[in-house]
Amino acid sequence: MKVDILGVKIDDYTMDEAVKKVSQYINSDKKYKIYTPNPEFVIAANEDEEFKDVLNKGDLVIPDGIGIVMASKIMKKSIKERVAGYDLLQKVFNEIKDTDKTVYLFGAAKGVAANAASKMQQLHKGLNIIGYHDGYFDEDEEKLIMETINSLKPDLLLVGLGAPKQEKWINENINNLNVKVAIGVGGSFDGMAGNVKRAPMIYQKLGLEWFYRLIKQPTRIKRMIKLPMFLIKVIVHRKK
Repeated sequence: MKVDILGVKIDDYTMDEAVKKVSQYINSDKKYKIYTPNPEFVIAANEDEEFKDVLNKGDLVIPDGIGIVMASKIMKKSIKERVAGYDLLQKVFNEIKDTDKTVYLFGAAKGVAANAASKMQQLHKGLNIIGYHDGYFDEDEEKLIMETINSLKPDLLLVGLGAPKQEKWINENINNLNVKVAIGVGGSFDGMAGNVKRAPMIYQKLGLEWFYRLIKQPTRIKRMIKLPMFLIKVIVHRKK
């Protein structure tokens, strides 16, 4: 079931259900797009109709931010739980390790994807990451990157170019890529590489991961202020 949050349609899946769905996609003969919106995505989508349209064309659109879950409760259409994109990837990696399924990492700063690939293969023994490329490229290099991806034919393509660039890139190019599943992963490569540490589990369980990040990075205050703004928009929309 899809839950409409300010015009962005979010899938109401638990983490286990989402992992199962991704596994089904990887083992199919079709191509699938997966997006992981948080409140910032929804705010941006309300200012960019193309971005909203792209998100709503996703085959699986999971509630990455706790703010999305809170908004669904305000709308009286409660989403079961937050499905963090980073955690989803870890569970999918665990599912496909020691199989013939392959992964390609595309995005982030120079060296980050390579480091992330190395760390993930150490963490998930048997995970087959067959290639990576950073997120810096011009038009000519982009063609070479796509040619490389197509020659390797990864089952799972992770695109970490930041929103909305990564979602628009996936939507524009998916039909020309030899991949089964493409996922917009935001800053997940930095987490995988160990450049950004996850909040302690107690913060994650309480839905306060955003608060932990703010403590560690006070400069994120401008981004964090968007959460209450987002919830106010939802409340106003609910009243209408």
